Amino acid sequence: MLESISLHLFTVFMGFFAIMNPIANTPIFLSLTSQDNTKTTKRIALRALLLAFVIVVAFSVLGKVIFDLFGITLPAFQITGGFIVLLIGYHMLQGNASSVHQLNEEDSQEAIDAKLSVAISPLAMPLLAGPGTIATAMNFSAGGSLFEMVTTILAFAVLCVITYFIFIFGERFVTFIGAGALGVITRMMGLILAVIGVQMLIEGIHGAFPLHVS
Repeated sequence: MLESISLHLFTVFMGFFAIMNPIANTPIFLSLTSQDNTKTTKRIALRALLLAFVIVVAFSVLGKVIFDLFGITLPAFQITGGFIVLLIGYHMLQGNASSVHQLNEEDSQEAIDAKLSVAISPLAMPLLAGPGTIATAMNFSAGGSLFEMVTTILAFAVLCVITYFIFIFGERFVTFIGAGALGVITRMMGLILAVIGVQMLIEGIHGAFPLHVS
């Protein structure tokens, strides 16, 4: 029985890991927080992962109810999320600094609040808790049993903890490569982010308007 539970937990964890892919998202996180100090970077990582966890818990428990309540479909969610990711990726590709990094020192509190906003978008949603992650959570909880729901939430909680440390220790990479190389990586990650956004758009459009090939 214990072996069966452990196997199921591992299966759910790997499913989330493949979808959320914290290793692939780490360079994006580093690019978005490259000009922030260590304290702010940790706060961004923590806030993003806590919000992602809350989103996954909400959709694990009330996923279908939430979609039905607001008349939302998964393809619509994918299209919207894809557009957001594409837009952010485009600005990163152009090497444009966000407005967060152009604020005056006098507005320190506003600057911090603006910096922390990246924890909500694009980090928490749609990168960490995007359509794929939400769909995965709803799928693993589809049986409706308490065991499946608890397993899903527990597996994602473990993944969030692991992702936090991956993000935080990624700062050493920034220090090692320097600002010039980070600028190149920022553009590369912008391209990848834009491609991810396009892929999300394609999947959303395909889900909304399925093509039947004979």
